[in-house]
Amino acid sequence: MNKILKKTQFSEKVFCLEVEAPLIARSCRPGHFIIVRVDKDSERVPYTIAKSDPLKGTLTLVVQEVGLSSTKLCQLNVGDQVQDIVGPLGNASKIEKHGTVVCAGGGIGIAAILPILTALKQAGNRVVSVLAGRTKNLVIMVDDVKKYSDEVIIMTDDGSYGEKGVVTVGVEEVIKREHVDKVLAIGPPVMMKFTSLLAHKYGIPNDVSLNTIMVDGTGMCGACRLTIGGKTKFVCIDGPEFDGDLVDWDEMMKRMGTFKGVEKEEMEHYEQHLHHVDETKHCGACNTAETVATSPNDGKEPVESLVDRNAPWREELRKKMTAKERKQIVRVRMPELDPAYRATTRTEEVNKGLTLDMAMGEARRCLDCGKPSCVEGCPVNINIPSFIKNIERGHVLDAARVLKMTSALPAVCGRVCPQEKQCESQCIHLKMKEPAVAIGYLERFAADYERESGRGVLPEVAPANGIKVAVVGSGPSGLSFAGDMVKKGYEVYVFEALHEIGGVLKYGIPEFRLPNRIVDVEIDNLRKMGVHFQTDCIVGKTITVKDLEEKGFRGIFVGSGAGLPNFMDIPGENYINVMSSNEYLTRVNLMDAANPDTDTPINIGKKVIVVGGGNTAMDSCRTAKRLGANVTLVYRRSEAEMPARLEEVKHAKEEGIHFLTLHNPKEYLADENGRVRAAVLDVMELGEPDASGRRRPVPTGKIETLECDQVIVAVGVSPNPLVPKSIQGLELGRKNTIVVNDEMRSSQPDIYAGGDIVRGGATVILAMGDGRRAAANMDKHLKEAK
Repeated sequence: MNKILKKTQFSEKVFCLEVEAPLIARSCRPGHFIIVRVDKDSERVPYTIAKSDPLKGTLTLVVQEVGLSSTKLCQLNVGDQVQDIVGPLGNASKIEKHGTVVCAGGGIGIAAILPILTALKQAGNRVVSVLAGRTKNLVIMVDDVKKYSDEVIIMTDDGSYGEKGVVTVGVEEVIKREHVDKVLAIGPPVMMKFTSLLAHKYGIPNDVSLNTIMVDGTGMCGACRLTIGGKTKFVCIDGPEFDGDLVDWDEMMKRMGTFKGVEKEEMEHYEQHLHHVDETKHCGACNTAETVATSPNDGKEPVESLVDRNAPWREELRKKMTAKERKQIVRVRMPELDPAYRATTRTEEVNKGLTLDMAMGEARRCLDCGKPSCVEGCPVNINIPSFIKNIERGHVLDAARVLKMTSALPAVCGRVCPQEKQCESQCIHLKMKEPAVAIGYLERFAADYERESGRGVLPEVAPANGIKVAVVGSGPSGLSFAGDMVKKGYEVYVFEALHEIGGVLKYGIPEFRLPNRIVDVEIDNLRKMGVHFQTDCIVGKTITVKDLEEKGFRGIFVGSGAGLPNFMDIPGENYINVMSSNEYLTRVNLMDAANPDTDTPINIGKKVIVVGGGNTAMDSCRTAKRLGANVTLVYRRSEAEMPARLEEVKHAKEEGIHFLTLHNPKEYLADENGRVRAAVLDVMELGEPDASGRRRPVPTGKIETLECDQVIVAVGVSPNPLVPKSIQGLELGRKNTIVVNDEMRSSQPDIYAGGDIVRGGATVILAMGDGRRAAANMDKHLKEAK
């Protein structure tokens, strides 16, 4: 929360706010911006920084009421709290000595250009500032600008202040009378466009600062992408300042109108937002809360006995049934919501969970192998037979205790991990041509049972050793690392860039597959164990690795993920309503955009194409279906090559998703407003295997055109360069991945890394395995260094 310390009204709809933000105030530089979330229902909106005071720890913002979120911000008063402010974001301005620089500011763009022109003047430039607005009231901060300008020219459309005319009239006046080395323009897009065109006409280098649509502001969503110099750039990562000559202005201005219709409706219903009353979400049925006649020692037995294969209770279980009898038990089927019904609800889980009888019956299928190969297939090395055998004897709480010895997120893993490719793929039953034990279902059951029973027990935590370690990112790898390190007695601090803890578990996975309440319980358990969480804090921006080291952190684990969405670099990919799966799922999952009581806009498609064949593509198409769309999944290979879990493919088909395999987009077509209307698809065939071992898709020469009003691109992600590039001397690999050794240790001895930032892309459980391995090795090295 950030308190408003001062508020000044510049005009009817323009306000100046001074807010507390000490870390950002200390770190920001001219050209940076921030993301603001006014309250828990608000969207994340970028704002430029007019002033920063590192001594007072404050930021000064100038905000104009143009939409619901900005209106809500402007209506706050001194003493009120802003929910979230994160930053500084983007790249700082390149301040050099050019000679004479014309700084053109339009409307509230004057506030944005103020810190830049100040820095330019301090660098020895002659600064001529041209300020413009429709009327006198919209020409702001003139006295501040005058302090660092050699000359100030004021233009107003109606002539009420300064000269009559638009900003370009004033800029051209300067260009004609003296040599100008550089032009910088910040303001409305049309003002920047024509200022840039004017500078180009006279052969003067010019820069503009672009304030586009964003969700996260760190590159994860891709909503801010624009065509710059013929290439797609992300404003929040590559900008916000660009060479004005390279900007595709027509595209930008169309993209700025992406949510114009939705935002108009939001303002019309503003009174509903003001009187919004929270409603408790219905999170789906849970079959694990039934009363169980368990041993009175359930949850009390020493952990050594729970994992000892030779314990009397376990030997007795093996004697009760022969291996042949166990093999004859039919694998349990997971109860599911009816497909027709579940395709209409975003928050109810598709998989309903096992009953106690079902779980105990499935647990009997486990042969309790002397050398359990299933454990070798688990990236976090869960003692699988031990937790399953505890379920078999009815000691479900003990089963949960066994799980939590090695897994920080058992309820999560039980839902989203591809057990069929990992632990279950190593099950002895498969070698006997029988279905594997349903390890994932049983893991989910034990974790859910413990939670619903209200009798959960935290893992044992070693005495505090006084050593602080930091975690960058609160996704699966970071949480796994944090859980292991706090159990070892370390003081653990997790720094998260977004406003909620959980990373991809929150923004990327829909609630019908992983409810937020499940993730929150797992996170709360880590809090109870002693893990500290800090949201709205970007390591590399808000604070640096050097800052952490100066504060006494002895080790750092980077689990910042692979939040940079991939696109296909085909014509039309930047049309309105062509979006990354990251943006789409973040709007729906994290920001709850489909809820009419929240502010984040989303365009609801009726004919939606989802491109890709992985789990994220399945999540996207099934989400679009739940929002009422007719959905087609387009995948360039055949269904047999799809990397998505078989269960996800099955669920998607049951819910009415149309699969169009062996097709691949080559171009998108748009209507007169720049909104996508169709996809031109190459018809593919499978050739020879590629590096992945799958047969390579090659075009046949045939094409098909498929009508659509929305496209969701789910073709993978790349590591976000924001964190890796901020650490000096860190060795980076392909696509800015962090290079680590077998111990998950980077080229910087005190920095370890894991998950997508190392692998480029990984499952939840693989990321968790990296976190565990890093924790074990960091612990070893820190102890050796004592």
